[in-house]
Amino acid sequence: MSDTLSAGVDADVIAPIISVRPVTLAAPGRGQDLLVRVTAPTTGRDLPVIVFSHGMTLGMDDYAPLAEFWAAHGFVVVQPTHLDSLGLAPDDPRTPHIWRIRTDDLTWIIDQLGVVEAEVPGLAGRIDRERIAAAGHSWGAQTASTLVGARVLDANGTPGESMADSRVMAAVLLCLPGTGGADLSPMAAQYFPFMSPDFSELKTSSLIVAGDHDQSPLTVRGPDWFTDGYRLSSGATDLLTLFGAEHGLGGIQGAHDARTTDESPERVAVVQAATVAYLRTALGLDNDAWPTTRAALTSTSDPLGRVDSK
Repeated sequence: MSDTLSAGVDADVIAPIISVRPVTLAAPGRGQDLLVRVTAPTTGRDLPVIVFSHGMTLGMDDYAPLAEFWAAHGFVVVQPTHLDSLGLAPDDPRTPHIWRIRTDDLTWIIDQLGVVEAEVPGLAGRIDRERIAAAGHSWGAQTASTLVGARVLDANGTPGESMADSRVMAAVLLCLPGTGGADLSPMAAQYFPFMSPDFSELKTSSLIVAGDHDQSPLTVRGPDWFTDGYRLSSGATDLLTLFGAEHGLGGIQGAHDARTTDESPERVAVVQAATVAYLRTALGLDNDAWPTTRAALTSTSDPLGRVDSK
């Protein structure tokens, strides 16, 4: 990461971190307790929280490049493993509702922050429950987006109930799936009919990150599908498009996921710096962090991406 780009994220202020897993959150009605990984700085108080939703087949042990970076820069990061990554059978009665259960997982984590504090050595009393952000990648980005107002259209095209959580002040949505209907591939329409979002009520401050080489089997469109949330919502104030990036954005999933085909530490560093800076500004911690980093992204002769803002 260049010194210019990192200026907005206090690159010299890096805290030691602790990561604890699994922390068990009793979840009546879910069928299984909710297991999470908690990564947090060992120092500091009034720490903001990021609840993070993983992509398909991944889990709490993935996305270390993000979780560890965020924690080292002052955030408590809580990562669940959703039921869909635990071998949920197609005929399980929970399967048709899995997208709702995913959202419920994040809401339940926020409800149970007292348990999270108690289970992580040295964390008790250090969380700022007034500064909570949701984040996610791919399917996880759709999950996180429902906490900030996105809704799912039913078979008739009618938006379903809102699952927005007023406790969530901001979101980071990485490779957020776009609109459904005719934009879905036949495979996606058959197996993921809930990937039909309505973004009109997504009004909470959000950063969307997309790759301009992200060719998804879920859509008949190209990489611009992943920018729909920015175009169609009022809350997604900023879109970071990474040049040459595919669905892994350079490898944000970490070493456990070997599917990254555009491995790039430089792109990962941009995602790290941009997300921290955006959240620091959106959560009211540093008004200059995001403007500084946003300007730095395009100030070089060979930028790795561009930012659109509205």
